[in-house]
Amino acid sequence: MTEEIMKALDGELFAVWFLIGAALVFWMQAGFAMVETGFTRAKNAGNILMKNLMDFCIGCVVFIAIGFGFLLGEDMMGFIGKPGLDIFTAYESFDWSNFIFNLVFCATTATIVSGAMAERTKFLSYCVYSGVISALIYPIEAHWIWGGGWLAQMGFHDFAGSCAIHMVGGIAAIVGAKMVGPRIGKFEKDENGKVVKVNAFPGHNIVVGALGVFILWLGWYGFNGAACTSVDQLASVFVTTTIAPSIATVVCMIFTWIKYGKPDVSMCLNASLAGLVAITAPCDVTDAFGAIAIGAVAGLLVCFGVWLLDYKLHIDDPVGAVAVHMMNGIWGTIATGLFATTSAPDNDSLVGLFYGGGFHLLGLQILGVLAVGAWACIGMIIVFSIIKAIFGLRVSEEEEIEGLDSTEHGLASAYAGFSIVDMSSAGMVENENTSLGETDYEKASEAKKNASVPVVNTAKAVEGTSLDTGMNKVVIITKLSRYDKIKRALNTLGITGITVTQVTGCGIQKGAGQMYRGVEMDLTLLPKIKLEVVVSKIPVDSVIEVAKKTLYTGKIGDGKIFVYPVSRVVKIRTGEEDFDALQDVE
Repeated sequence: MTEEIMKALDGELFAVWFLIGAALVFWMQAGFAMVETGFTRAKNAGNILMKNLMDFCIGCVVFIAIGFGFLLGEDMMGFIGKPGLDIFTAYESFDWSNFIFNLVFCATTATIVSGAMAERTKFLSYCVYSGVISALIYPIEAHWIWGGGWLAQMGFHDFAGSCAIHMVGGIAAIVGAKMVGPRIGKFEKDENGKVVKVNAFPGHNIVVGALGVFILWLGWYGFNGAACTSVDQLASVFVTTTIAPSIATVVCMIFTWIKYGKPDVSMCLNASLAGLVAITAPCDVTDAFGAIAIGAVAGLLVCFGVWLLDYKLHIDDPVGAVAVHMMNGIWGTIATGLFATTSAPDNDSLVGLFYGGGFHLLGLQILGVLAVGAWACIGMIIVFSIIKAIFGLRVSEEEEIEGLDSTEHGLASAYAGFSIVDMSSAGMVENENTSLGETDYEKASEAKKNASVPVVNTAKAVEGTSLDTGMNKVVIITKLSRYDKIKRALNTLGITGITVTQVTGCGIQKGAGQMYRGVEMDLTLLPKIKLEVVVSKIPVDSVIEVAKKTLYTGKIGDGKIFVYPVSRVVKIRTGEEDFDALQDVE
């Protein structure tokens, strides 16, 4: 009787732990949101947070409707579960625990893509994608593995989702990132279209990114451990889930220290996640040595993956989602066939190649990777192609440059409390003296050109006098979205160095009508850039003409140009002065 009571209590205990584990996995959404936000630019922080929130919320809606049935419904020919609405028709006997547990895993799959497609994807299109992967792509392949489908029947092993979740999310990420294209300025090309330079876009808040990694690591104990059925198995899973990311991070630190001369912070954060992803499939069947080997490879693989996407495939992945999830999801799944051992608690049958088990399990793992990978790749190509044709995937160039917080959500800044200036009630109005301009620069009159891009040239006053040094500073204030064009135009003219400052300005150019909690905000201070250059050899009039022609649209807000005489220039390093000081751009 005592033994029966203890078994009953043990069963109840692990039933509760199962739900606690699900809660930890849900908390991982916060981790993903922090990592992706910290690794991208501040102007898109609100958009990233919104996508991570909607991944779960939209996923919940479609999972109720059809996703849960496809995953755990009655098996139909080993391919798909039978859809049903038992949550409505038979709630008293519904499998509540399995529903919430599998829902949080489904949301994890969907949210992996957010980081890879960050900073240039339409919010509407992303929401459609999120619904489709949660309703169809993930539940069907997860049924093959966990719902009694054909892979499960063959003996394929993926304890917590290296393949079913991370590889699938990573494949969706690389397909989406490829189809949406790189962020503006990520890759520079020559006249033949060949990529000649890869530019880095540092994340705006590495502290937030690190917090996200720690949140994810904590959640991963629930991710990998929630399905355990004994204390020994749970403890072993906690051990392997700790060892693998630790080793991966140390290996990555050493590698980046040797290769780049400094240990790379963001890469080490990625490596921690890579080790967690890799150990997810074999966490219950491997030992400490296996976890060390799996983590070591993961730490190198994530570095290779980031390099491969940037320098060979030229696919822009702002947060390293593909390297972390796809590549290490594949590695972790295959590693199960290499490092599985019966010395792991509650594993009496699975033995990997390196422990004398031969190639049988390894072959099954490779088959699973190929089958699930093909399903995810083909499915996501179709899904993104349809979304692209109907809604479009990418925002406009101007929207991307200004930031998705403002253009997609009407959010002036995710950090409004840290604004340097008050951006409310700062507008001016147009009147009878306002010139709205002509859109074609060549057709516009001189008056219209001057009205669109006014020039204030104080250097004229000293021309021909003893104060005329032949050196002038040109200051250009214009829209943030025109930065790349004016930079290239000035460079073509022969200018090799400029100083750029981000500023805000107000005038009769109106900002988007923004709402906060249903209340319209008078937000008319707009983001601008101020470019400063000192010229001597290049004529000032040439700089002015190039700038006017490049910036001109005929609309309010094209910009202004100021010219100031410069009396003296000193180069600190060499002591050279005036004209000589301006000739060297070292």
